[in-house]
Amino acid sequence: QPNGGAPGAERDGAGLRRSTESEVFDDGTNTFFWRAHTLTVLFILTCALGYVTLLEETPQDTAYNTKRGIVASILVFLCFGVTQAKDGPFSRPHPAYWRFWLCVSVVYELFLIFILFQTVQDGRQFMKYIDPHLGVPLPERDYGGNCLIYDPGNGTDPFHNIWDKLDGFVPAHFFGWYLKTLMIRDWWMCMIISVMFEFLEYSLEHQLPNFSECWWDHWIMDVILCNGLGIYCGMKTLSWLSLKTYKWQGLWNIPTYKGKMKRIVFQFTPYSWVKFEWKPASSLRRWLAVCGIIFVFLLAELNTFYLKFVLWMPPEHYLVLLRLVFFVNVGGVAMREIYDFMDDPKFHKKLGQQAWLVAAITATEFLIVVKYDPYTLTLSLPFYITQCWILGIILVLTWTAWRFFIRDITLRYKEIRRQKQEHRQEHRHERDKCLSNGDGHSALLEEPNGSKLRERKL
Repeated sequence: QPNGGAPGAERDGAGLRRSTESEVFDDGTNTFFWRAHTLTVLFILTCALGYVTLLEETPQDTAYNTKRGIVASILVFLCFGVTQAKDGPFSRPHPAYWRFWLCVSVVYELFLIFILFQTVQDGRQFMKYIDPHLGVPLPERDYGGNCLIYDPGNGTDPFHNIWDKLDGFVPAHFFGWYLKTLMIRDWWMCMIISVMFEFLEYSLEHQLPNFSECWWDHWIMDVILCNGLGIYCGMKTLSWLSLKTYKWQGLWNIPTYKGKMKRIVFQFTPYSWVKFEWKPASSLRRWLAVCGIIFVFLLAELNTFYLKFVLWMPPEHYLVLLRLVFFVNVGGVAMREIYDFMDDPKFHKKLGQQAWLVAAITATEFLIVVKYDPYTLTLSLPFYITQCWILGIILVLTWTAWRFFIRDITLRYKEIRRQKQEHRQEHRHERDKCLSNGDGHSALLEEPNGSKLRERKL
């Protein structure tokens, strides 16, 4: 077998993979939309650069020319990546779309590396080159304060506390968790991440005032209404996608206009569907991998708030929104590559390129936060918070040791005892059978321990 595998191991792995994949019918039509256009892109790019070089007069503004040169360099790299980069696991709406976001990941990671190597003051002031309104310290909004759901002291509007909390972040929470559910494809993992992040907000509100919220804002508005409803809608969408018939025809092979319009709309749905079966308790490797996924998700969520704090960006700034849009597009690809790496390691020996970049970006963002404001991160946790986290970590480690070490040793010991008992019963049964068939002559019988032979008169 290849790679020294056991006979039939690859066939079994392939069969397991097929059991979680939907069946796909494709008539193989390769239209202009799907063909490679490397020469076309190269020609258009060369014409654009020629126009700028020959027909445009270069402004005498160093800062403007620097910005335009950087943007042009990024665009040329994106053109190269969209046409030449390796395809990922997704092909809808078009493989070039996912290649584009892969190249955006590279650009974003390089930008983070550049910011990481600046001084704190230079890094914050560099943000002015992107938006002149940045580079100014901004106060954090405190969502705590008066936590009365019904405030009798306010005669005009007793429910003013609720209306104050209903801002643009409420629908953002809902749509964010709807899309995260489509990425993770598991109800339990989504709920664990949702609840864990609320515990993190409780734990870190002494560092960022933005984490300070009312109890009903944490558990009713966030966990139950926004996050819970988003997860529920996401799971319903996943159920529909898992039952959907994936039958693809070329647009010009469909006779009716209604069918053509339906085909265009379905172009923005997956080409096929894979049901994620994480099974974290099936092995230690999968358990550690699932814990790592949850950890990276929570770290990326925390980076959103801490980056705004250390780089002086208001929550409603378009850069914050662009970062969330970025993670929405790359997160789904990264999760699929991680699942393939976990579920079928014989066929996918390397971690996927998008998953690798997402992990690197998350780590780099955290390092920027550590460098730019170590004082805030080193503010000690309250004693009761520390006790709770220590207790939680001990419980997780205890369960891990019991599930993957102590339990396995116990089961193995019980299995060995069972096999020994079965062997003794078989040996006793054979001896009794031999005695029942005796004819009065002597027979040599072996002692149960096999050490001696004795003669018995039958």
